[in-house]
Amino acid sequence: MPLEPKSADLPRIRGALKFYKVASVITGVMLLLLCAEMLLKYVWHLELYAFGPNGLLSFEPVIETAAGLESTGSGVNLSTGILIAHGWFYVVYLFSDFRLWSLMRWHFGRFILIALGGIIPFLSFFLEVRVAREVTAYLDRREAAEAAAASAAPEASETTPDSVEAQQ
Repeated sequence: MPLEPKSADLPRIRGALKFYKVASVITGVMLLLLCAEMLLKYVWHLELYAFGPNGLLSFEPVIETAAGLESTGSGVNLSTGILIAHGWFYVVYLFSDFRLWSLMRWHFGRFILIALGGIIPFLSFFLEVRVAREVTAYLDRREAAEAAAASAAPEASETTPDSVEAQQ
């Protein structure tokens, strides 16, 4: 039997879900930018630079040397910036994934699946929608069940053994 989230954690789960949704979208966008940057660099041998001598934004060639690919541009290398930004946002995404996973008490395979959303293009967008829908539905069901149990509790306490004997 899978473990259920604790009742006290239900409000924290809503906050963790919001954090996960934001981190998922940002990581997905950064991953797509990273894929575009890798295509530019390794297929067309170009890198994106800002504030260089060729203007505000420019594509500069990358040359192949014995040591590997070498940049020829000057200015701020936005291609490297995209790489670094995605790496840090992926760490934030993993934290949001772990937080939601631990509060929901899912199995470990679920954590790994959601973590893959930050390294497989477009997967984070699909998972964000699916996970958000699933968690929201679970929270709504659970809160409705707890509200029904709370409203039924006073009625049950009104029926004492003495009142049951009196009714017979």
